[in-house]
Amino acid sequence: MLNKDFYKKDTLNVAKELLGKNIVRNINGHKLVGRIVETEAYIGPFDKAAHSYNNRKTQRNEVMFKDAGHAYIYFIYGMYYCFNIVTEDEGKPCAVLIRAIEPIEGIDYMCKLRYKKELKEISKSQFKNLTNGPSKLCIALNLDKSLNGINLFSDTLYVEDAGYNDFDIVETTRINIDYAEEARFYPWRFYIKDNPWVSQK
Repeated sequence: MLNKDFYKKDTLNVAKELLGKNIVRNINGHKLVGRIVETEAYIGPFDKAAHSYNNRKTQRNEVMFKDAGHAYIYFIYGMYYCFNIVTEDEGKPCAVLIRAIEPIEGIDYMCKLRYKKELKEISKSQFKNLTNGPSKLCIALNLDKSLNGINLFSDTLYVEDAGYNDFDIVETTRINIDYAEEARFYPWRFYIKDNPWVSQK
C-alpha cells in the first residue's frame, strides 16, 4: 500500500508515478483491482482548470485542501463521478485525476456494477469500454460521493505498488477543459504508451 509520503510530493511527479500502480477496492466481499494507465494533474493555486484555482475553497472542493492521500470524488454533469487523489501539503489544493485503469482482478463484478451483466454476457466493445474513462472506472469500482474525503490507507480503497514499471509514458494535454484558457495547453496528462485502456490517445 502506498503511504502518505508518496502523495506528498510534487503533483506532476505523483501523476506520473501513479502509472502502473493498482487501485484496490474492497466491496461486498469482492476485491476489485485495476492498474492505473492514465492520469491528469491539477495544481490549484495557479491552474485555471482546477476546482481550487487561485486557492478558492468551496464546499465542493474542500477535500483538496486536506493532507495528501485523501480521495476527492466529485459529481459532474448531474450523473457521473470522478476520482482524484489529493497531493502535496495540507492547505495547498492539488490533486491527480485517475482517468483510466486496466481491469486486473474482480472483472466479473466490475461488469455487474457497470453493465448489470456478467463478463460472459458483455460484448467486446463493452469490455473495451469497461474502465477507459474517469466516470466509467468510478461506476466499475462503485466509487461515489460517500467515499469523498476518505484517506487511502484502509482496506476499503487504496493504491498499491505491484512492481509493474516496464512501460513508456506519454505526456500530453488534458481533456475537456476548453474553459481553462492557457491552462488547457499544459502537458499535464500522462498515460502508458500503447495501453489499450487509455481513454484518448
